[in-house]
Amino acid sequence: MPRGRYSLHDPHDHTPLAEEHFQCAPGPSGWRYVSRLTTPSGDLRGSVDLTLDDLGRPIRLELHAAHWQVRGAALDGVTWVRTDPAGAQATEGNVRAHAFTGTSPAFLVATARLLRLTPSAAATRVRLVAFTDPVLAPRTVDQSWALVDRETHPTDNGPLTVDAYQVTALDTGEQHSVHIAGDVVLAAPGIELEDLESPPSAFP
Repeated sequence: MPRGRYSLHDPHDHTPLAEEHFQCAPGPSGWRYVSRLTTPSGDLRGSVDLTLDDLGRPIRLELHAAHWQVRGAALDGVTWVRTDPAGAQATEGNVRAHAFTGTSPAFLVATARLLRLTPSAAATRVRLVAFTDPVLAPRTVDQSWALVDRETHPTDNGPLTVDAYQVTALDTGEQHSVHIAGDVVLAAPGIELEDLESPPSAFP
């Protein structure tokens, strides 16, 4: 069960945004990731709880940020309920999309797991609902993912396979790289892996 810490920063000016303390593991239902986020000063900022099924679809998502809350799942596309800080009302949303995304590294692992690309495959288009900080506002985004490289590195715990993805935002054409080993993000824009207490889990 990998356990560790990511640092999150603005990918443009590198302003520190948060630290995400996480643990994740494959399980009977697929894969689960839980984390809590703290501000640079150490205050609690929010949390992430994501469970995928064996096919990589989100069967349970719960996000907290700035007293806002989102609960969602794959249902008729993806469906979610967003609750305001006062808890006075909840708004429901539904989009014909494949999955969710956001600032947490969990969503990069989830998208890669959903697509299951191979190095020889063409780029694949995916529609996602992004929950944007700090109020978890939903926004539909279209991306293209391609697995451009796969390398295996020897480690003290056995071989480690690292997948390098090229991700393209289809509305702007902006491209960036994402490097993932098992269920841990090694590098991505705005994300740095600062600490890892145990090796990444290998998906079956």
